[in-house]
Amino acid sequence: MGGAITAIVIILIVVAGITASILGYFRLQRHRADAVAMASYRRLAEQAVANQETLNEQLAALNARVQAVEQLLRSVG
Repeated sequence: MGGAITAIVIILIVVAGITASILGYFRLQRHRADAVAMASYRRLAEQAVANQETLNEQLAALNARVQAVEQLLRSVG
C-alpha cells in the first residue's frame, strides 16, 4: 500500500510540473503578443505626434499669411 501512495504522489508531482510548465508557456506567449501590440501602439502614437507637429507648422504658416492679408487690407482701406 505504501508503494501505491508513493507512485500516486510522484505522478501528481509530475502532472503538477507539466501543468505549471504549460501555463508558464502560454503566459509567455500572451506577454509576447502584448509586447507586439504595445510596440504597434507606440509607433502609432509617434506617427500621430509627427502629424500633429506638421499640422501645427502648417497652421502657423497659415496664421502668418492671414495676418499679412489683414495688414494689407488695413493699409488699403
